[in-house]
Amino acid sequence: MFGPNPDAVHPNESIPSVCYIKNVITRPNIEVGAYTYYDDAATGGEDFEAHVTHHYEFLGDRLIIGKFCAIGKGVEFVMNGANHRMASVTTYPFNIFAHGWAKCTPSLDELPLKGDTVVGNDVWMGQHVTVLPGAHIGDGAIIGANSVVSGDIPPYTIAAGNPCRVIRPRFDRELTDYLLKLRWWDWEPEKIFRNLEALCSGDLEQIRRIEP
Repeated sequence: MFGPNPDAVHPNESIPSVCYIKNVITRPNIEVGAYTYYDDAATGGEDFEAHVTHHYEFLGDRLIIGKFCAIGKGVEFVMNGANHRMASVTTYPFNIFAHGWAKCTPSLDELPLKGDTVVGNDVWMGQHVTVLPGAHIGDGAIIGANSVVSGDIPPYTIAAGNPCRVIRPRFDRELTDYLLKLRWWDWEPEKIFRNLEALCSGDLEQIRRIEP
Protein backbone atom coordinates (compact mmCIF):
# COMPACT_ATOMS: atom_id res chain seq x y z
CA MET A 1 0.00 0.00 0.00
CA PHE A 2 1.25 3.48 -0.89
CA GLY A 3 0.71 5.44 2.32
CA PRO A 4 -1.70 5.02 5.23
CA ASN A 5 -5.03 3.26 4.93
CA PRO A 6 -7.62 5.94 4.06
CA ASP A 7 -10.35 3.79 5.64
CA ALA A 8 -8.68 3.70 9.06
CA VAL A 9 -10.10 5.78 11.90
CA HIS A 10 -6.64 6.33 13.41
CA PRO A 11 -4.16 5.97 10.53
CA ASN A 12 -1.06 6.18 12.74
CA GLU A 13 -1.25 4.15 15.94
CA SER A 14 1.53 6.23 17.48
CA ILE A 15 -0.60 9.41 17.12
CA PRO A 16 -3.99 8.40 18.61
CA SER A 17 -5.22 12.01 18.62
CA VAL A 18 -5.45 12.09 14.82
CA CYS A 19 -8.66 10.77 13.23
CA TYR A 20 -9.63 10.46 9.57
CA ILE A 21 -12.98 12.23 9.77
CA LYS A 22 -14.84 10.55 6.91
CA ASN A 23 -14.61 7.24 8.75
CA VAL A 24 -16.54 8.47 11.81
CA ILE A 25 -19.19 10.66 10.16
CA THR A 26 -22.80 9.55 10.69
CA ARG A 27 -24.81 12.56 9.50
CA PRO A 28 -25.97 12.49 5.88
CA ASN A 29 -25.56 16.26 5.58
CA ILE A 30 -21.80 16.16 6.23
CA GLU A 31 -19.42 15.14 3.41
CA VAL A 32 -15.69 14.72 4.02
CA GLY A 33 -12.98 13.64 1.59
CA ALA A 34 -10.32 10.99 2.09
CA TYR A 35 -7.29 11.63 4.30
CA THR A 36 -8.80 14.72 5.96
CA TYR A 37 -8.11 14.59 9.68
CA TYR A 38 -9.18 16.20 12.94
CA ASP A 39 -6.66 16.31 15.78
CA ASP A 40 -7.79 16.29 19.42
CA ALA A 41 -5.83 14.48 22.09
CA ALA A 42 -8.74 14.51 24.56
CA THR A 43 -11.17 12.64 22.31
CA GLY A 44 -9.01 10.97 19.69
CA GLY A 45 -10.71 13.19 17.15
CA GLU A 46 -13.70 10.87 16.92
CA ASP A 47 -16.09 13.52 18.27
CA PHE A 48 -15.76 15.74 15.18
CA GLU A 49 -19.54 15.88 14.63
CA ALA A 50 -19.93 17.50 18.06
CA HIS A 51 -18.05 20.45 16.58
CA VAL A 52 -20.66 20.90 13.83
CA THR A 53 -23.44 22.74 15.65
CA HIS A 54 -27.00 23.86 14.81
CA HIS A 55 -27.08 21.45 11.89
CA TYR A 56 -30.64 20.34 11.17
CA GLU A 57 -31.58 18.18 8.20
CA PHE A 58 -34.85 20.05 7.53
CA LEU A 59 -32.83 23.18 6.66
CA GLY A 60 -31.02 21.32 3.90
CA ASP A 61 -27.59 22.88 4.37
CA ARG A 62 -24.50 20.72 4.05
CA LEU A 63 -20.97 20.84 5.41
CA ILE A 64 -18.63 19.79 2.61
CA ILE A 65 -14.92 19.29 3.34
CA GLY A 66 -12.43 18.18 0.70
CA LYS A 67 -9.51 15.76 0.79
CA PHE A 68 -6.20 16.04 2.65
CA CYS A 69 -7.33 18.78 5.04
CA ALA A 70 -5.66 19.26 8.44
CA ILE A 71 -8.14 20.49 11.07
CA GLY A 72 -6.84 21.57 14.46
CA LYS A 73 -8.35 20.97 17.88
CA GLY A 74 -11.41 22.97 18.84
CA VAL A 75 -12.47 24.00 15.34
CA GLU A 76 -16.21 24.78 15.26
CA PHE A 77 -18.53 24.78 12.26
CA VAL A 78 -21.65 26.81 13.07
CA MET A 79 -24.39 25.91 10.60
CA ASN A 80 -27.51 27.73 9.43
CA GLY A 81 -29.70 26.48 12.27
CA ALA A 82 -27.97 29.03 14.51
CA ASN A 83 -29.49 31.94 12.57
CA HIS A 84 -32.44 33.88 14.04
CA ARG A 85 -35.11 35.88 12.28
CA MET A 86 -33.79 39.46 12.08
CA ALA A 87 -36.48 41.46 10.24
CA SER A 88 -38.90 41.28 13.18
CA VAL A 89 -38.94 43.48 16.30
CA THR A 90 -37.22 40.79 18.36
CA THR A 91 -34.70 38.14 17.38
CA TYR A 92 -35.71 35.92 20.32
CA PRO A 93 -36.70 32.38 19.12
CA PHE A 94 -39.97 32.02 21.07
CA ASN A 95 -41.04 29.03 18.96
CA ILE A 96 -38.35 26.65 20.19
CA PHE A 97 -39.80 26.73 23.72
CA ALA A 98 -43.29 25.50 22.70
CA HIS A 99 -46.01 26.07 25.38
CA GLY A 100 -48.03 28.10 22.88
CA TRP A 101 -45.06 30.13 21.66
CA ALA A 102 -44.70 27.82 18.65
CA LYS A 103 -47.46 29.84 16.94
CA CYS A 104 -44.70 32.27 15.94
CA THR A 105 -42.48 29.71 14.22
CA PRO A 106 -40.74 31.46 11.31
CA SER A 107 -40.88 30.04 7.81
CA LEU A 108 -37.56 29.16 6.17
CA ASP A 109 -37.76 32.20 3.90
CA GLU A 110 -37.83 34.43 6.99
CA LEU A 111 -34.49 33.10 8.20
CA PRO A 112 -31.11 34.37 6.94
CA LEU A 113 -30.01 31.03 5.48
CA LYS A 114 -26.64 31.20 3.75
CA GLY A 115 -26.38 27.84 2.01
CA ASP A 116 -23.73 25.15 2.29
CA THR A 117 -20.45 25.58 4.13
CA VAL A 118 -17.59 24.42 1.90
CA VAL A 119 -13.95 23.74 2.72
CA GLY A 120 -11.73 22.88 -0.25
CA ASN A 121 -8.90 20.38 -0.49
CA ASP A 122 -5.50 20.61 1.22
CA VAL A 123 -6.74 23.25 3.68
CA TRP A 124 -4.96 23.73 7.00
CA MET A 125 -7.07 25.16 9.81
CA GLY A 126 -5.39 26.11 13.09
CA GLN A 127 -6.81 25.44 16.53
CA HIS A 128 -10.10 26.97 17.62
CA VAL A 129 -11.11 28.38 14.26
CA THR A 130 -14.84 29.14 13.98
CA VAL A 131 -16.46 28.78 10.56
CA LEU A 132 -19.83 30.50 10.20
CA PRO A 133 -22.75 29.45 7.97
CA GLY A 134 -22.19 29.63 4.22
CA ALA A 135 -18.45 30.27 4.38
CA HIS A 136 -16.33 28.97 1.49
CA ILE A 137 -12.62 28.24 2.00
CA GLY A 138 -10.63 27.61 -1.17
CA ASP A 139 -8.19 24.80 -1.96
CA GLY A 140 -4.77 25.13 -0.35
CA ALA A 141 -5.78 27.92 2.05
CA ILE A 142 -4.31 28.31 5.54
CA ILE A 143 -6.56 29.66 8.31
CA GLY A 144 -4.81 31.01 11.41
CA ALA A 145 -5.70 29.82 14.91
CA ASN A 146 -8.69 31.47 16.64
CA SER A 147 -9.96 33.01 13.39
CA VAL A 148 -13.64 33.52 12.63
CA VAL A 149 -14.44 32.77 8.98
CA SER A 150 -17.68 34.33 7.76
CA GLY A 151 -17.16 34.77 4.02
CA ASP A 152 -15.06 33.46 1.15
CA ILE A 153 -11.32 32.77 1.47
CA PRO A 154 -9.59 32.43 -1.93
CA PRO A 155 -7.48 29.37 -2.80
CA TYR A 156 -3.84 29.28 -1.72
CA THR A 157 -4.02 32.26 0.59
CA ILE A 158 -3.10 32.73 4.26
CA ALA A 159 -5.95 34.25 6.24
CA ALA A 160 -6.49 35.05 9.92
CA GLY A 161 -8.37 37.23 12.37
CA ASN A 162 -11.89 38.06 13.49
CA PRO A 163 -13.32 38.63 11.00
CA CYS A 164 -10.94 36.44 9.00
CA ARG A 165 -9.11 38.40 6.30
CA VAL A 166 -6.53 37.42 3.71
CA ILE A 167 -3.02 38.31 4.88
CA ARG A 168 -1.20 37.31 1.71
CA PRO A 169 -1.22 34.77 -1.12
CA ARG A 170 0.93 31.71 -0.60
CA PHE A 171 2.28 31.68 -4.16
CA ASP A 172 2.28 33.83 -7.28
CA ARG A 173 -0.75 33.78 -9.56
CA GLU A 174 0.90 31.52 -12.13
CA LEU A 175 1.78 28.81 -9.62
CA THR A 176 -1.60 29.05 -7.91
CA ASP A 177 -3.38 28.53 -11.23
CA TYR A 178 -1.08 25.61 -12.00
CA LEU A 179 -1.78 23.94 -8.64
CA LEU A 180 -5.53 24.36 -9.05
CA LYS A 181 -5.22 22.63 -12.42
CA LEU A 182 -2.88 19.96 -11.03
CA ARG A 183 -5.38 18.88 -8.34
CA TRP A 184 -2.87 16.53 -6.77
CA TRP A 185 -5.39 15.45 -4.13
CA ASP A 186 -7.32 13.58 -6.83
CA TRP A 187 -4.33 11.45 -7.83
CA GLU A 188 -4.16 7.74 -7.10
CA PRO A 189 -2.13 6.90 -3.96
CA GLU A 190 0.70 5.48 -6.07
CA LYS A 191 1.13 8.75 -8.01
CA ILE A 192 1.09 10.76 -4.78
CA PHE A 193 3.76 8.44 -3.39
CA ARG A 194 5.94 8.86 -6.50
CA ASN A 195 5.74 12.64 -6.29
CA LEU A 196 5.87 13.04 -2.52
CA GLU A 197 9.25 14.77 -2.55
CA ALA A 198 7.96 17.42 -4.97
CA LEU A 199 4.75 17.95 -2.99
CA CYS A 200 6.70 18.41 0.24
CA SER A 201 9.54 20.46 -1.22
CA GLY A 202 10.15 24.18 -0.89
CA ASP A 203 11.61 24.04 -4.39
CA LEU A 204 8.57 25.31 -6.28
CA GLU A 205 10.22 24.63 -9.64
CA GLN A 206 10.15 20.94 -8.75
CA ILE A 207 6.34 20.92 -8.57
CA ARG A 208 6.11 22.82 -11.85
CA ARG A 209 7.80 19.92 -13.62
CA ILE A 210 4.98 17.50 -12.73
CA GLU A 211 2.52 16.92 -15.54
CA PRO A 212 -1.12 17.60 -14.58
